Amino acid sequence: MPNSKKPTSTWEKTRKFFNDIHLWAGLISGLVLVVVCFTGTVYVYNTEIRESAAKHLYQVSAENGAARIGLNSILESTSEQVEGKVISVSIPFEANRSIQINVKKEGDQSRSGTTYFVNPYTGAILGNNSEPTWADNLMKDLFSLHRWLMLDRIEKPLIGELPNKNLGSYITGTATILFTIGVITGMIIWFPKRIRNWKQGLKIKTGNWKRTNHDLHNSLAFYSIIILFMMGATGPFWSFPWYREALQKSLGTYKEQPSDNRSGNASTNTDASQNQTEALVPMDLEKIVQVAETVLDYEGSYRISFPQKPEDLISVSKYKVGFFAPAAADKIQLRADLEIDEVQIFKDKPFNERIASSIKSIHIGDVYGSFSKILYFLACLVATSLPFTGTLIWINKMKKKKKSVRSMREVLA
Repeated sequence: MPNSKKPTSTWEKTRKFFNDIHLWAGLISGLVLVVVCFTGTVYVYNTEIRESAAKHLYQVSAENGAARIGLNSILESTSEQVEGKVISVSIPFEANRSIQINVKKEGDQSRSGTTYFVNPYTGAILGNNSEPTWADNLMKDLFSLHRWLMLDRIEKPLIGELPNKNLGSYITGTATILFTIGVITGMIIWFPKRIRNWKQGLKIKTGNWKRTNHDLHNSLAFYSIIILFMMGATGPFWSFPWYREALQKSLGTYKEQPSDNRSGNASTNTDASQNQTEALVPMDLEKIVQVAETVLDYEGSYRISFPQKPEDLISVSKYKVGFFAPAAADKIQLRADLEIDEVQIFKDKPFNERIASSIKSIHIGDVYGSFSKILYFLACLVATSLPFTGTLIWINKMKKKKKSVRSMREVLA
């Protein structure tokens, strides 16, 4: 007679409880997770894909061993050729990459304005980002699918007065929370009854497709468990204000949002303020880099942001380079006379602040450069496969249960 005994020990009952949670969390969120995880897999290499479609903008070569021309000369030449105010400059460490100069025209509501790509060996403008490439359009679509299931593209609200963008965000955020619950419960039910058998859970056995599918689901998830948890735990950060606030409070970095009612001083005499800022702030890139080098003495790329208001400081961020280079930058703030006002070394910050300021990098996988991107890419592939392998396991169990019930009826008959 088939074995139909129910769980009796405390561990068996506990395991069955978490197994049920794991099952239903996966079934409810499965279809959404496939979309979210697959688009996330591709989006790990968002920057690389975009740059591959516009190599003429990002990559340069030094003809006949030419040296780079002065930064100030490049900035002056570009300013004469384009209309608008320079708000930031990105200076790459790599010899084969172009300099990026962000220029903002009057009335431009975007944060970064237009990015011009300049050859550091000739000073020639290679082009700008005003015309999106096929990769830009593709990655925008994938991002819309990843964050909002493309519901943001539908103008008329589908549910009451709720904007479709919010609806899509709530759906993906809820699915991600269920995914995180699945990761936690999966780890619990993976743990073997006998400690000495734990190594069996790390192997993928072949020969029987049902066994192989079971091992692909369990073993691959185990190998990816840390990254899967980090992706899942950070995902709802952009979907739910309450989740974002709770995460910030748990890290001890929560700050009350400033009131929208601010003094009118900042908005009055805007043109005069901008003119005053331009007059006070020297556009001396070479001097700024020299000052930064006295504090940040290592190989890296720079991003220099000029103040948009008289009370702002010059912000200099330096990013380390290399296969394991962290995404976080060290920063210094300079006054108008180029004296250092503040230094922020990322590794010297408290652990909770480092985590709080790296939520995006932790979620998308560039927290440690190319190294972590490879790990995240593989983990995202695993995450994409889990709804499929998990559903097959459930279907096989249902078939086995029906067969067992049928056999029992035959015996009783």
